[in-house]
Amino acid sequence: MTRKVADCRNYPSEMNCTLTISGEEDEVVRAAAEHAISVHGHDDTPELRDDIRRLLEDEAPAAAAAGTGAGAPAGDGMHFVQLIEFRTTKRDEVNQLIDEWENATGGKRTASRAVLTADHEQPNSYYEFVEFPSYDEAMRNSALPETEALSRRMRELCDGEPTFHNLDVVRAEKL
Repeated sequence: MTRKVADCRNYPSEMNCTLTISGEEDEVVRAAAEHAISVHGHDDTPELRDDIRRLLEDEAPAAAAAGTGAGAPAGDGMHFVQLIEFRTTKRDEVNQLIDEWENATGGKRTASRAVLTADHEQPNSYYEFVEFPSYDEAMRNSALPETEALSRRMRELCDGEPTFHNLDVVRAEKL
């Protein structure tokens, strides 16, 4: 059975909580609910537990996580990053669209992490780094109907066509 992860860093709060909980699904739901109630002030409801369960992600395999030391190779093609470059004056709408996609693809998407950045030197220029376990998993994610809809709607919000770069990770370090 695949272990699950609940990570408060994925859901920014006023207290900037950084707690990550991993384990078997029922354990994580129980612990995350207790944390949400005692630390974040949520009400103890069945809906809270359903929401937590829906937002859980699969834990990265230990072998993949182990290859992140200084100078360590990323593994045998085990990591893949898609870099998406785009320009838009509608950043808030893009953020809302990404949130909708994340909610719609919970439990289905194969992306393990995404970082959206704004170019400090070029206003309205953005770069999104989306991490996957492999190229094949990235392509499986791209084939999701929700991802195809995201891409179509994203193009409507962009000034020009986004540029996609498919990148094999050859070195990753935790600094």
